[in-house]
Amino acid sequence: MTDLPDDIEQLKAMLLDLHQKNEAKDKLLAAKQEEVAELKTKVQLLIEQLNLNKSKRFSAQSEKTPKGTFNEAEQQNTVSKSKADDGKKRRGRKPLPKELEREVHKHELNAPYCDCCNEPLHPCGVETSEELKIIPQKVSVIRHERTKYACRQCEKTQTKTKIVTAPKPASMIPKSIGCADAFSAVVTAKYVNALPLYRQVDILNRSGIDISRATLANWCVQLGCKVQIIIDAMKEELLKEKLICADETTVQVLREEDKKAQSKSYMWVYRSGEFVNNPVVIYDYQSSRRAQCVQDFLTGYRGYLLSDGYSAYDKLEDVTQAACMAHVRRKFTEAQKASPSKKAGKAEKALNFIGKLYGIEKNAKELDAQSRYQLRQQEAKPILDEFKQWLDAQNVLPKGLLGKAISYTQNQWSKLLTYLEDGDISIENNVTERDIRPFTTGRKNSYDLFQVFRQNLSLLCETRRSFRVGIA
Repeated sequence: MTDLPDDIEQLKAMLLDLHQKNEAKDKLLAAKQEEVAELKTKVQLLIEQLNLNKSKRFSAQSEKTPKGTFNEAEQQNTVSKSKADDGKKRRGRKPLPKELEREVHKHELNAPYCDCCNEPLHPCGVETSEELKIIPQKVSVIRHERTKYACRQCEKTQTKTKIVTAPKPASMIPKSIGCADAFSAVVTAKYVNALPLYRQVDILNRSGIDISRATLANWCVQLGCKVQIIIDAMKEELLKEKLICADETTVQVLREEDKKAQSKSYMWVYRSGEFVNNPVVIYDYQSSRRAQCVQDFLTGYRGYLLSDGYSAYDKLEDVTQAACMAHVRRKFTEAQKASPSKKAGKAEKALNFIGKLYGIEKNAKELDAQSRYQLRQQEAKPILDEFKQWLDAQNVLPKGLLGKAISYTQNQWSKLLTYLEDGDISIENNVTERDIRPFTTGRKNSYDLFQVFRQNLSLLCETRRSFRVGIA
């Protein structure tokens, strides 16, 4: 302090200089603090990703929650059974279908005698057990012998006799080496069982049949074109439904006009609601994921549309949107798995709300639409109101998985409430995702030119599966 000058102007200059230096340091400190905060956020996000990847790699992927987690208040006092004390499920072997043909093998003893008194034994009953027998694919040849006819009188009086040949049944593919059974077997193997054509060729070769992959592919193409009239009729029925469920997945077509082989195309699936007795399932191939694809397919439709919240569906007019609660649950499940154990409580709280809603749906499945509507109004609506209040009160990292889950739920909230309006609307769209899953399995085994006809053939196979009708 003794070195300070006595001149006031000099003191002012020194003070101003110190003030400017302090301001510069404060700005530098603020910048460092902001940088530290950003780095902490990045570290937290990386930890979340690491935890999530570990969970996906080493943990069970089921979204199911332990029994009893969400129904503490609803539990009723029941008499416990001694067999259930250990908590293990006891599931007996399911009997083989009664409609299957039975091949009876009788087993008897040859001149049986008693071990005690050496007297002959007499039959006193039969002990039965059943085994499943699988007969491998049988290949045979149908030989058509068409008798030719001529006129005896014309043979005597005319120089040229007209020959009449008995007709044979018409084929869906004229002059083809295959019959209807062969067509059905190839189509079912490819589009229901996801068995690629080249493997089917190998199977046929082992039976001594030399048939090319191109021939089988040509069958699929021609059959796909033949069934278009059926698809059009089924689409007409689908558009009459109160509720349509929709989803889409990627597909790669190697040889498509004006598109690179590496580019993505899309298979859209539209189906009836979960509670419809005879559902219609339609696959629609499109080269893009544009909103126009949905608008073209659902032209004239007025009703409810249940989807995953993809923005393309919002462009539809005269359609009431419904969102999938399973997507919400999936996001909070990821947030729970990715969060440190001490910070996972908020995700668990959200899953608690969702679990209660699914518990109500489990009881509602066996009810008719009106009873299901009333049950949801009485029990589900108060839970949803409480869930919304909880969501609005949260203050979490927006870029984190929990923040994204909360933001997604809030953005979809009005659509998530749509299922309360009608008992025929499902709380989730998993039934459509299950319809897409067989296609994604087949997609891994097929990337050929004829993918564009998959929607036709998959449609029939999937609809028969929905009706539980066997395909010969």
